[in-house]
Amino acid sequence: MGFIEGEHRSQGTLFPVVLDDFIPEDHVCRVIESFVGRLEMESLGFVRAEPAETGRPGYDPRALLKLYLYGYLHQIRSSRRLEAECRRNVEVMWLLNRLTPDHKSIAEFRRMHGEAVTEAGAELVSFARTVGLVSGEWVAIDGSKFQAASSARSVRERDAVRRYLEQMAQADEHEDIVIDPSAVAAALERLKNHPEPEARWLRANDRKVPAYNVQTAVDGKHDLIVAQQVTTEANDQRSLQPMAEAAQHALGDPPTLHVVADAGYANGEQAEACEKRGILPHVPVPRTVNNQGDGTLFERSAFHYDEKTDSFCCPAQQTLTRHQVQKDRRRIVYMGSKEVCGGCPLKARCTNSDRRSVRRHLHEDALRRMQERATSEAMRLRRCIVEHPFATLKYRIFGHPRFLLRGLYGARTEMSLGTMAYNLKRMVKVLGGRRLTAQLATA
Repeated sequence: MGFIEGEHRSQGTLFPVVLDDFIPEDHVCRVIESFVGRLEMESLGFVRAEPAETGRPGYDPRALLKLYLYGYLHQIRSSRRLEAECRRNVEVMWLLNRLTPDHKSIAEFRRMHGEAVTEAGAELVSFARTVGLVSGEWVAIDGSKFQAASSARSVRERDAVRRYLEQMAQADEHEDIVIDPSAVAAALERLKNHPEPEARWLRANDRKVPAYNVQTAVDGKHDLIVAQQVTTEANDQRSLQPMAEAAQHALGDPPTLHVVADAGYANGEQAEACEKRGILPHVPVPRTVNNQGDGTLFERSAFHYDEKTDSFCCPAQQTLTRHQVQKDRRRIVYMGSKEVCGGCPLKARCTNSDRRSVRRHLHEDALRRMQERATSEAMRLRRCIVEHPFATLKYRIFGHPRFLLRGLYGARTEMSLGTMAYNLKRMVKVLGGRRLTAQLATA
């Protein structure tokens, strides 16, 4: 490696100090160096991976990727702070071979390489598979909110502009209302140039803030994150299938994969699609209760479904037949007849209306199977696997659960870097730095 500027005095003797002397064999810098050194940067999508024949060469993307991984491992995400570390931190000097890129070059690298960074993270998961750090048997899925870079005031102004444009669109239908075209054009331009067009108002830490919903799939063997995604979904109900399939792909498409998640992921349609791919979801299904009659009326569980006749049998042994299919709510409504319900001796315990109705989900069988698999042991396993990675990401990697880059693309780039740093941190914890470095160099 290079030499530190100046010389070191010991017992009256002057000698140059080598940077390599400051980095222990099991240090995380050597892990980063070995991991990035094995990547095929050009095939992953990093530009300037090969220097041009003419002109001044750009910074090697390997050097800047190493810088970002080191920064995220030490809660340093700002490009200006990373620039300062290049000039003062001996570990960074060793890692970059004493390169000192300016903050604009550092920031540009992160903006340009969102997809490439994600592919590099997938390569790390693939390496973890080859050395047995992931089992590919049990995966836990969970979501958490990370605050967007833009302030609440900025997002409120964005929403106000949107409402104004909607009002102008409605007013345009009335000939007696005069609209100022210049004001509308200015509003359109302002909305077009807003740096955070995708952020939504999501509940985080008991308050609503502009945020994104971050999804992770964590392998059960050593709690490595095998798949992640940043979405604008307000809840997790539509994330079971995409996250489970992403985890299955990252784990080499095993024929059977057990996926455990909380009740927020209960989605019968997606559970059925997962089962067709060999993914077995273990998710508790929340059931509504009969809130009529002060909770004293028969619950849905008292009615038994007959698949052959596609009907329900009530506690009085009467039949409720199919009445309506509500596709928008993904359910079928079954109702008894007014004559039978009106003269039933159990009517006072069954319904306050003229006849009883029962609703069945379009994918009821998949929901039932998913509920049966959601045992107490599976739920305990979920908490043990997936809870602490988010805490580590928020407060050990990010330092604070808020993105620095604006927009959905920027948030996804940051989360790719964060999960890669988390996985490296976790792998060092499991294997030790020296052993991991050796395996990265030989695997």
